[in-house]
Amino acid sequence: MFSKVMRKTVEARRNSGKTLGLGLVLSFFALFLLTSQASAQSFSFSTGNPDGRMASASRPGPGPASGANQETESADDFVLTSQTAITSATFTGLLPAGVSLSDVTRVDVEIYRVFPNDSDVGRTSGPPTFSTSKVPTRVNSPSDVELFDRDSVDGNLTFTTTLLNGQFTALNSVDTGIHPKPNQQTLGDGPVTGQEVQFEVTFTNPFELAADHYFFVPQVLLSNPNNHFLWLSAPRPIVAPGTPFPPGTTDLQSWIRNADLEPDWLRIGADIVGGTTFNATFSEGGVELPPCSGPASGGTWKNHGKYVSTVAHIVGDFLEQGLITEEQADAIVSSAAESSCGKK
Repeated sequence: MFSKVMRKTVEARRNSGKTLGLGLVLSFFALFLLTSQASAQSFSFSTGNPDGRMASASRPGPGPASGANQETESADDFVLTSQTAITSATFTGLLPAGVSLSDVTRVDVEIYRVFPNDSDVGRTSGPPTFSTSKVPTRVNSPSDVELFDRDSVDGNLTFTTTLLNGQFTALNSVDTGIHPKPNQQTLGDGPVTGQEVQFEVTFTNPFELAADHYFFVPQVLLSNPNNHFLWLSAPRPIVAPGTPFPPGTTDLQSWIRNADLEPDWLRIGADIVGGTTFNATFSEGGVELPPCSGPASGGTWKNHGKYVSTVAHIVGDFLEQGLITEEQADAIVSSAAESSCGKK
């Protein structure tokens, strides 16, 4: 319904030559559904700037099942305290010297929950370590399988790149040196120098996530698969200009795995390097949405339409301010309309 109303009104505006703001269109739509007076709240999170201590591989498949160019995932965590649509993100890493920004052929972003969610706990040793035949522990790791993903090839994310520094050195790296126990502690692959590049990602189909603890996994593929993107670390604990974790939550360390290690993960610091921990450099932005269970003020939704109209009102505010695109607004409200929130 949202898409039809919005598109018909925009078409009418074009035909008449009027300049009615699309945010106002959304407000009309929200009023049609008995809009609540919810105020729009933005979400933002950042781990801060690179600290030069670690650069870890993160590249998508499909690729060889093993070997130097196999799929590899690096992960770092974030916490949401309310239902949120993640509309954008940035992450910073190294491209090899001589590689052009135009050599980036694909960007993926995956979202994982924290183990034991979405995981086969039965294949582990159980508490307290939840070890497996491949790794010493799965406690506080990403889950076995991703919850959601977005991919530039599929067109549900777009990206731009910015060269920050033509020559940046990380004191250590983890790329091909990822091995199951008992050979997991390699001390790292050693220092690496490359071009410091920031990726700015827009999710044309935003991630809509409930309040929970998650892992963020960006992956970059280059035109020559023998060249590898390496994600740069950030300070742990987080320092300014990074965003502190919400009170009562814990900033978990970075993890990594390749296709050989899947579905398990290793801690980049504690397991591979030894005696240390890392964060990774990324940020996220988005829109805080009303809880599916009921209004933030308490109680339950009067009906499904009330929930959808509240989402439409919030999205309209963000669209009117130019903080999200029409495509993102359409995706968020369409998702609300397809949800069961408020249904009796």
